Amino acid sequence: QVQLTESGGGLVQAGGSLRLSCEASGRTLRNHAVGWFRQAPGGEREFVAGIRRTGGYTHYSESVKGRFTISIDNAKTTVFLQMNNLQPEDTAVYYCAASASAITSSQTRADAYANWGQGTQVTVSS
Repeated sequence: QVQLTESGGGLVQAGGSLRLSCEASGRTLRNHAVGWFRQAPGGEREFVAGIRRTGGYTHYSESVKGRFTISIDNAKTTVFLQMNNLQPEDTAVYYCAASASAITSSQTRADAYANWGQGTQVTVSS
């Protein structure tokens, strides 16, 4: 079982940037699908960005495409989410997630992931 710990959240003005990190312990993220999700108050947990379990391909929600970039270090222990041109609607708790078994068609769904971090708050002021 892999444990995940997010960091890097905070308060930023609209148009600013933040870089979130998600550190894995217990095992590496090799051969895992990894994803970033977010949940705003009163909202559902939604997919933001991910790296597919096979091939390492990245994919994004339409709302963040072109502004956010997901990456993983060579050791496969830390996943990053670079967030640029942040907007107030990006305000949420951001979670990273990992799955050793999620199939490609399910990797944007929260229920496909068994391992979650505790979340980090991102607040964007206008």
